[in-house]
Amino acid sequence: METLPPSAPASKIARTNIFLAGLTLGFLALAALFTKNLWGHLPTKQTIPIVDKKFLETTPWRQTYADLVKAKEDLSDYDCYGCHEKKKPPTIRYDANQKIVVPKEHSDVVMGHGSHDRNNLCYNCHNEQNLATLQIRDGTEVKFDNIPPLCGSCHGPTYRDWEAGAHGRTSGFWDRSKGEITRLSCANCHNPHSPRIPTREPAPGPHSLRATTTVHESAESSH
Repeated sequence: METLPPSAPASKIARTNIFLAGLTLGFLALAALFTKNLWGHLPTKQTIPIVDKKFLETTPWRQTYADLVKAKEDLSDYDCYGCHEKKKPPTIRYDANQKIVVPKEHSDVVMGHGSHDRNNLCYNCHNEQNLATLQIRDGTEVKFDNIPPLCGSCHGPTYRDWEAGAHGRTSGFWDRSKGEITRLSCANCHNPHSPRIPTREPAPGPHSLRATTTVHESAESSH
């Protein structure tokens, strides 16, 4: 507070006291408003829910042959010659509508590769002369742990994007000096016999981080 000299006029001292008294009353009035909440309730801060962990999961929803080998899993399903005779390709049978008849031994296989059932022949991908391998249309043999070249023989643009890293969920380091990258194989996401990916729930959109609740006036809250 300003200290006035003894010689200051009495009127000036009186004005100063009146100003200080008014300032004090103003602060007391503000305190009463906040205490009684006469201005209404302030907006409640929005509670932002935590994103479901399923949207953060990076584990592929399918395992490839290479994944099974790496994990030392049972590979008996890939032992074709455990049931089939070598040098004798299995006969492919069709029904009256030219739909492939899947043997009961492979009842888990649902054929749905290509629109209008165009890819309705096992030997379009499987090597009929060597069931332990796959075969590209030009006759090149491909092992089960390296299927992208086989898929790319029909899906050229997608295979180009996969090689460039735009398809297949590339993870790791863009700066290769800091570490390697990993890229999912085709069968990590697509079932080779029915490659269309099932519809999945989309992840929630971003939050604005702004309170969205309305201000309730004290008159409304009193009722």
